[in-house]
Parts: sequence; structure tokens; C-alpha cells
Amino acid sequence: MQLLQCSFFSFLVITITLSQIPTSCADDVHYLKCSSPFHCANLKNLSYPFWGYGRPPYCGHPAFNLQCTGEVATLSFMSESYRVLEVNDSDHRLKLVRTDYWNNICPTVLRNITMDCTFFNYGSDSQNLTLYYDCPSFPQSDSVSPWFNCSVNGTQMINYFVTESMLENSESGEVLGACKSRVVVPILESEAEVLETNSTVENLKSVLDNGFGAEWDANNSLCDECQNSGGHCGYSSSEFACYCRDGSFPSTCKKSGKSNNVGLIIGATVGGVAVLVVILGCGYFMVQRRRKIYNKSRSMELFIAPTSSGDTFASTTNTSQSLSSYQSSKSDPVARSYYFGVQVFTYEELEEATKNFDASRELGEGGFGTVYKGKLKDGRIVAVKRHYEINSRRITLFLNEVQILARLRHKNLVTLFGCTSKHSRELLLVYEFIPNGTVSYHLQGRSSKSTLLPWPIRLNIALETAEALAYLHANDVVHRDVKTNNLLLDDQFLVKVADFGLSKEFPDNLMTHVSTVPQGTPGYVDPEYHQCYQLTYKSDVYSFGVVLVELISSLQAVDINRNRSDVNLANMFVKRIQNQELHELIDPCLGFEKDDATRRMITAVAELAFRCLQQERDMRPSMNEVVEILRGIKRGGVGAGEETEILDIRTDEVILLKKAHSPVSPDSVVENWVSGSSVSNSS
Repeated sequence: MQLLQCSFFSFLVITITLSQIPTSCADDVHYLKCSSPFHCANLKNLSYPFWGYGRPPYCGHPAFNLQCTGEVATLSFMSESYRVLEVNDSDHRLKLVRTDYWNNICPTVLRNITMDCTFFNYGSDSQNLTLYYDCPSFPQSDSVSPWFNCSVNGTQMINYFVTESMLENSESGEVLGACKSRVVVPILESEAEVLETNSTVENLKSVLDNGFGAEWDANNSLCDECQNSGGHCGYSSSEFACYCRDGSFPSTCKKSGKSNNVGLIIGATVGGVAVLVVILGCGYFMVQRRRKIYNKSRSMELFIAPTSSGDTFASTTNTSQSLSSYQSSKSDPVARSYYFGVQVFTYEELEEATKNFDASRELGEGGFGTVYKGKLKDGRIVAVKRHYEINSRRITLFLNEVQILARLRHKNLVTLFGCTSKHSRELLLVYEFIPNGTVSYHLQGRSSKSTLLPWPIRLNIALETAEALAYLHANDVVHRDVKTNNLLLDDQFLVKVADFGLSKEFPDNLMTHVSTVPQGTPGYVDPEYHQCYQLTYKSDVYSFGVVLVELISSLQAVDINRNRSDVNLANMFVKRIQNQELHELIDPCLGFEKDDATRRMITAVAELAFRCLQQERDMRPSMNEVVEILRGIKRGGVGAGEETEILDIRTDEVILLKKAHSPVSPDSVVENWVSGSSVSNSS
């Protein structure tokens, strides 16, 4: 029987080994995803820098997100929406028309827009058309600019339009200067000639609908270099990426003309060696079989294995028993393998994975340690957090994070792959690698452009973070360090909540609070927690309220460069609400003043943030309530399926808001707080 098993085992290993001999390199998943062009409305065969409509964000540049509806493709930048008429990939040119002037010469809101953007410039074949609104009437003659009549906001107006050439030759400059509004709209030079020849209102509408030329630069030279080397262009971790068959590179695919032949030779050699090893090992297998059977039951007693329970993983022993088992692992090579169900790595393994903690692999730095990018022997790309020092407090935080993350599983929580022993040379934690950096980096980073996080993505970030926190609370865990620097974004801009070093488990889910010294990050700490030393689930709600304000304002939670009274963002937000000045805080790139739907959603999120930032915890909603409200906002309503009207904070309801007390600024005790680190990927 044992000989039969050994023969079967030999056959299986040989078959698997031979199947792994490469006929060609396995193609990288990003390379495959970005290899095919896509269609958007009437635009065909699109590729980098464009993405959207099912095409992953990493296949394009963040600023080139196309919205595809029926036969209409739109692109938003500089807080303005443009209809995309044509795309010429070879010349890096677009043909655009302002959405507010599409089939419309009298938009509701009159505004001048300058395409002063890093990625776009007016085409050389474009010029300006100037429209003058609400002008005085004067006798018509050949020397006067052509005019048109329309109604704006219910008011009948006399209006005029002139091209650059017509403006130079016009004798009506004094009259046009008396007009109340002036809007400059780009048009094609060829269309300007049409207007100069026949200045009719019909031609004016046609000229505007034909749009204007624009040129883009989204790392064009790098993309050309990448494509010439056989790769596909994309974006990863806030930088240009060249996706090749064998992985991602900064600008070009690596050349290796004989790589396939080398792979075949290596594969064949490995296959032959594997066959020999299997034959020699067959005898060893039979000898060891009985020994394994004898040791199996004994070794299992030393493991701390997880048991499945819904979405969570629970330890098979209580905390004290688990810690005891873990501490005894130093002398037992079997028990060293797992702790609370996560793998225990040796220091040497992680030192090798991070190239001896090379400075070039640093992803970020926090209050407790530095995070490095690493690659394990099994090929997994990971983030390794290295605690600065080993002392009783560091060990407590280290074990706390392992115990909490080992039993939790949620799509919006960072996954813990493993850790070192507490007896290791250093305390190291191994997480899944999240490639797109932190929310903080995208909002306020040194190379941040807030247009890279348009409003729909920010709303998703808020909702997914709320869902993760609601899951934690349902499992009796308070995060205690919720902040945008602890919110990571993957390639799809999905949220992963990270850094559980300060997290606290409630021993009994019926408890209202835990008495503990306040800890957290300045600007995010619950004022009632700071004053009363009582940690509750509502402490996370307060911190989340600060995150909401950051998402709608793109401002930092604490900024000493602001006025003294505005250093704390939560205080500044509440003050603006009470003074009916919410609009002053909104990131202008979000289109708050220009799009009614966006304005309603941002206003509703601001109202939710105001509720979360109440000084008294009982006045704050639970995270479950927050989740339902955000889902309602995303669906287009106010809250949990209600059809009520969204609160207009700048109108009558502001009286209600003024009744609330302004949150107390905890800035005076910054030195007593402990700031956590995050698995940041901002470099």
C-alpha cells in the first residue's frame, strides 16, 4: 500500500513539474487587462490615457476618466464637464465642447473657464469666441457686432458675439464694454471663418456644437517608449507604469531576447532534477510516514488554528492561553508556525524579502515604525511594518494588532499575512500590499491634484470606510485611530482600513465604554473621550466625521499654517456651518457650485459630518446609521431609502445647526497623545 502511494505521489509530482516547464512566460494580469482597446459611447478603440466604462483605472491616467452614457462621452477636468467629440491617439489630440454650451447659447450660469491644466492645452487650430450678455440696445449697422436674443434666468437679454478678428475690426467696443457679462469660449479657427462670413444665430449654435481642439500630455514620451518596447501604458501608485508580459516597470519593458529559451532550458533541467529527487525521496517518504502519523496529533495541539465563523476568525483558546502558547514558541519549531491563525515568519525571511530593509523600498513612516515593500519566497508582494524598538509597550501594541486582525475578515480591512515572534530580533508585521497609497496622500500629498479623486470616488471612499468601521463595531472592536492616513487605496480605488495598533476590544458588547488614557492622532480624537477618558464606539464616529470633512474640503485635519481659530479642521467646519459658509470649505474641483446633483450630495455628506462631530457622543449617529445614510446619498436620496428633501445647510435649517455646541479643540494636549503608523504607500 505504501509503495502504491509512493508511486502515485511520484507520478503526481512529475506531472505537475512537467506542466510547469514554461513554453512562454505567464503574462502579467495588468498587461492582459490593458492590452485591448475599449469603446465609450460613440468613441471607438480607446486606450491609455483613457479609462472608465469597465476599463480598470490602472489602465489609464487618473485625470482621463470617461463617463459613457448612450452616445455621449464626457470628460471632467478643472471642475468643468466637456463632451468628447473625437479622439486622435496618434496626435494626442481631442475635440471637445463645453457641456453647458452644447446645443445652447444661453446657459443658466455664465462663467469663464481657462484650460490651464497640467494635462490639457488648447490646440493650435483653436481661437476664442467672445459672447457678451445683457448688453444695452443700440442701432444696428454693418459696423456693429452680430447680436442674438435669449432669456437667462427668466430675464430677456440682448447679447452679442465676436470672434478675435471681428473684435479687432468692431467699432462697438464702447457698447460691448457696457455689457454686464462676458464669456470666452474656444472654437475652431475654421468655424470662426464661418461666423465671420455669415454671422447668424444658427451658425453660432453650429460653431459652438462643433467644439474646439485640445492636446493632452499624460506622460506621452514615456508611453511611446513603453509601447515601442512591447508594453501597455498605465498608472500605478500615483506614477506612470509600463505593463509588460513579465510585470510592471517605470517606463519600458526589459529586453531579454533569449528569455523564452532560457526558460525552457531551466524548466527542463528542473523537471529532470525533480524526477530524480522524487525517486530518491520515495523511500524517505515511507520511512517518515509512520513518524508523521505519530506526531500529527501532538503537533496539532501546539498550533493556534483559526475556526471559521461567518466573516470572522476566532482563536481556539482564550487570550491568556494563546499568549502562553505563543511565548513558548521560541523553543518549539512546530509551534512557531502560527499565532492566532497567522503565519509566524523569521526575521531572516523578512530581511531577505525587503532586501535588508533597503531605504528605496520604504513605503511610509508613522508613529510606531517604518513600512517597507517586500516580496516573499512564494511570490507574494507584501508590506512589512518594522517597529522602531522593542519594549513592553511596543510588544503590547504588536500583539494587540495581531490578535485583532487575525480574527477579522472584511473586503475593506487590510489583510494580515503574518508576523515575527515577539522573541525575534525585531517586531515585524506582514500585510497585503496595497499599491495606490493613502487617501491622505491623494488629498493633500506633495504631488496631489485633487482632481485625481473626483466626487464619485470620494463618496465611495466614505461609504466603504463606514462599512468597515461598522463591521469592526459589530465585532466589538473600536479602531481608535481613524484618519485618512490609515485609509489605503488599491488599484480600483477601493478602501482598505489599516493600522490596528491602537485598536481596542470591548470585553463585553453590552458595555457602554472602556475607561482608558486617550490615544489617537491630533485633530481626530473625540473631545468627550479626551475630557472623560471614556472610549466608546462613538469615538470612531467622531474621527470618521473629520474624514468626511477632509473628503469634501481636501484640507488637513490639523494645519498650523491656517488662522489660529482654524488650525483644527473640525472646529473650522462647524464654525463655517454656523456662519452659513459651507461653500467656502468645499474643494472647488468637486463642482459644488456648478452641478446640482453634486451640490446636493456634498451638502448631505456635510450634514452627516456635522452630526458625527457633535461634542456629546449621544448626539452622534452609530456607524450602522452612517452606512445607511451614505448608501442613501449614493442612491440619490438623503438616507435609508427616504424620499425627503436634502437639508440645505445654508438656508432656514441653519438655525437648528446653530443650537449645537462647537466641538472643543483638543490641540492643547497634543504632547499626551500617541500617534499610530499606517501601512502607507505614498512614495
